[in-house]
Amino acid sequence: MTYDETNKGALWINEDATKENRKPTHSGKLNVGGKEFALAGWYNPSQVKDGRTIKARLDLKLQPPREKQEVSNTSTTSDAIPF
Repeated sequence: MTYDETNKGALWINEDATKENRKPTHSGKLNVGGKEFALAGWYNPSQVKDGRTIKARLDLKLQPPREKQEVSNTSTTSDAIPF
């Protein structure tokens, strides 16, 4: 029996995310209608701004997964040894 992951996803904490490098604090994958998407999230803690309390939130970005580039084993330089 196979597990159906249609319309499901998960986010994991990125250990190397900092405010300085602006990497997402969370990342993962999301399956929508059988198509895979990359999911990124940025955690924003509660804060007081202009006298109002803004509750903590997770901002999300959904995008198609990046195409994996094929690595070519052919060399552009000559393999001949000149002697």
